[in-house]
Amino acid sequence: MAIKKIPKFNINKFIPWVLVITGIIGLAMSAILIFDEAQIAKNPNYKPSCNLNPVISCGSVISSKQAQAFHFSNPYIGLVGFSVIITTGMTIFAGAKLKKWYWLGLEGGAIFGVAFCHWLFYQSVYKINDLCPFCMVTWVITITLFWYTSYFIFSNGFVKLPAKLKPAGQFVKKHHVDILVLWFVVIAALILKHFWYYYGKHLF
Repeated sequence: MAIKKIPKFNINKFIPWVLVITGIIGLAMSAILIFDEAQIAKNPNYKPSCNLNPVISCGSVISSKQAQAFHFSNPYIGLVGFSVIITTGMTIFAGAKLKKWYWLGLEGGAIFGVAFCHWLFYQSVYKINDLCPFCMVTWVITITLFWYTSYFIFSNGFVKLPAKLKPAGQFVKKHHVDILVLWFVVIAALILKHFWYYYGKHLF
């Protein structure tokens, strides 16, 4: 019996799925956080459903000053940004060919998003000392969105790599999933290390 070859990865076919799926998840997470924030504003004693233990506690994260980094609730950024992402993905599914300037603008937004998520990761883990699961889901999808938007940008020649970096670019293309998984493993390891005082005694 002949073994079927694994289809070659095609970023042009993959990218609209990435956009729509990450956009829908991100929009849902943003809406949940906005709802919980509104409930806390009405009733300071309100406990979000994701207040699970001394470490997993959305309430303390939502009530922190970092949750309003630009003097308004951070999830509103997601509400707007992820709506644009979903619309972009659906437009591609509809057969639209988007211009280079649009993709570069989207990449700029993705760079801002991934940088902001890493800042929030640092603040949440090392300053607030609590974790919000809805926020962590947003980190994962934002990193994924950035990673594959960048892959698309470079694969389609919207940004060209210098000749010296082309071997590195080929390596990234070949191991794009491995690198993304490693990225998440590093984040998970840092979280586990920091909160080992709690999880260590519960795991063993």
